[in-house]
Amino acid sequence: MGGLIDIALRFALYLDLTLLFGLALFGLYGLHGEQDRWRFRRPLTVTLGLSVLLSGGALLRLALSMSGAASLAELDPALLSMLLLETAAGHSWLLRLAALLLAGVALAGSGRFARYSLALCTATALATLAWTGHGAMDDGAWRYLHLGNDILHLLGAAAWLGALAAFALLLRDSAGAGERQARELLEALRGFARLGTLIVVSLSLTGVFNYLLIAGPDLAPLSGSLYGLLLGLKVAVFACMLVFAALNRFHLVPQLQQALHQGSPDVALAALRRSMFLELAAALLVLGLVAALGILSPNDA
Repeated sequence: MGGLIDIALRFALYLDLTLLFGLALFGLYGLHGEQDRWRFRRPLTVTLGLSVLLSGGALLRLALSMSGAASLAELDPALLSMLLLETAAGHSWLLRLAALLLAGVALAGSGRFARYSLALCTATALATLAWTGHGAMDDGAWRYLHLGNDILHLLGAAAWLGALAAFALLLRDSAGAGERQARELLEALRGFARLGTLIVVSLSLTGVFNYLLIAGPDLAPLSGSLYGLLLGLKVAVFACMLVFAALNRFHLVPQLQQALHQGSPDVALAALRRSMFLELAAALLVLGLVAALGILSPNDA
């Protein structure tokens, strides 16, 4: 039961922080005009508040696990202080909290400086999740190499997932809307297309390198282990996401562009909406598998 709680909490925290950074980043390249760039201020505010609550829950869960206490009432406050001040996990938690508080200040502001500050702060908060994975268990130079690779993987995944969430919101707003909204959506899709290839290459390279850092070049640990089963499923779902992404970019987006020229974008928008939501569902499944893989090792049966 405790393992399921840990996985659920990790999933919720990963999802929240990836959406927070992904939506903040999308505001820099996918939206135009000062008012439009803050279009997602409300979902950003909600995810920011949830990230603070979930981070607090994750810290308490870690403290309970370290102490062996059965409830919060049995938890020694001295242990919590030691965890925060004397461990890498505690330091990363404090850094995350500081980054989230600064992100809140940036979110309350306006202008280019506030937008870039928000993206930087949310990226920092997301990066601290690397200290909850396998990289934190390494020593020496390998530790920093592994953590750096994990951070790049997290940022790439968040850029993709955040864009999918942004498109889902834009597609919802464009349902039954006029031609102007559809053109705004098309412009945002073109903006992401320029970044999408870099994201896919980054995720592929860092994903392979991450496995090499955890298990080495030997594929034997994958056979017959729960870790191998979940990792194989993750790769398969990721491949499905690539298919959806290619379908969107090379078929559905040009179809929408042609439909706009003809003045009847509704059918093309509906097809794009279905594909995007399926891709988003696949991304959520990948994130759930990542949450489970983070507490497993290749040797787990």
